[in-house]
Amino acid sequence: MAKQKHKGMTIFAIGSIPLILVLGNSMLIPILPKMKTELDISQFKVSLIISVFSIAAAIAIPILGYLSDRFSRKAVIIPALILYGSGGLLAGAAAAWFSNSYMWIMAGRIMQGLGAAGTAPIAMALTGDLFKGAEQSKVLGLVEASNGFGKVISPLIGSLFALLFWYAAFFAFPIFCLLSVLLTIFFIKEKKTKKEPPPVGQYVKGLVSVFKTEGRWLFVAYLTGATCLFTLFGILFYISDILEKDYQIDGVLKGGILAIPLLFMTTTSYITGSKIGKKMPLMKKLIVLGLILMTISFSSLVLFKSLVPFFAVLAISSVGTGLVLPCINSFITGSVPTDRRGFVTSLYGSVRFLGVAVGPPVYSTLMDWSRTGLFLTTAGLTLFVALLSLIFIKVSKKEPAKEKNSDTLFEKLQFT
Repeated sequence: MAKQKHKGMTIFAIGSIPLILVLGNSMLIPILPKMKTELDISQFKVSLIISVFSIAAAIAIPILGYLSDRFSRKAVIIPALILYGSGGLLAGAAAAWFSNSYMWIMAGRIMQGLGAAGTAPIAMALTGDLFKGAEQSKVLGLVEASNGFGKVISPLIGSLFALLFWYAAFFAFPIFCLLSVLLTIFFIKEKKTKKEPPPVGQYVKGLVSVFKTEGRWLFVAYLTGATCLFTLFGILFYISDILEKDYQIDGVLKGGILAIPLLFMTTTSYITGSKIGKKMPLMKKLIVLGLILMTISFSSLVLFKSLVPFFAVLAISSVGTGLVLPCINSFITGSVPTDRRGFVTSLYGSVRFLGVAVGPPVYSTLMDWSRTGLFLTTAGLTLFVALLSLIFIKVSKKEPAKEKNSDTLFEKLQFT
């Protein structure tokens, strides 16, 4: 565990990593309509600027997760942050000076996605390494809250940078990444292990064993996380488009409006993470409750078009997302041994990124089809995932006697 003296800065440093990550997409959401106009591209092409970042991350995450298990978390996080910042520089330079700038921006976004693969998922594994028991859940809640806080402020930051010139946000990434690199270097001290990392074959066998034993609930947990991020970025894409097209709202005001649902989600994530401890029955109830709230919210949005009631109902979904994510994080992070935690949490990060990747293009297609269809389809998805969580996650009501000495939560969970 982190030394008490530096614990606050250690948590702050860990929290800066997912904060940097979410800037990669959320900061660009407000400027997508402007980007579409400036680059003269289609709605689908502009949605790909979000998607390629997330797809690249999703592909790279399992590889970097393995490397973080084999070597160290910091050995992956620091180069990843540097690559992330470099991709932002390339995208900004392309927008400013290159011909065929769209393709170069896409290349920069792919670089950023590859760098993103070594950030938040590895930070989750690092939290599992450094903190135990109820403190682990609390720190994971802070990490998720940091993730959410990044989503809250990033539309505002993106809108403010766009006042300078529309691609200014790309040049902000290296600055933020440098700050996170310095915090990671100076305030995160990993445990030294005397064990040699396992050979690849043995490592893979261990993972196969984990997924054989825990595969069903892990699949449901992964799907739940991906669904939350899919709906979140899909709805942000939708709001960004209608604010500009239907209400002629742009600039900082638009960024502030986009931040409203994210603020509800972040606040709920922080409170949930600080209260759940290692109470597995409570976690399951909150996961199902959160998904039900999302279902109610999305199905009700069909009835509201005016901004104020629309956002009031959308806030219910944001609260639901804030209930679900910290609980899923705690389940996944605490469920596997340290030497395989990096891969399992990274795979979780990978499917979350896939949720982000498919959100904007799917919502773009559904927007062209039917507004009612868009919201009812989303509600159907969240209801389906709620039922899966209810059926496949079985939690023992008895707390194990030796929880403090356990590196995993296997003995606390009983899965069908």
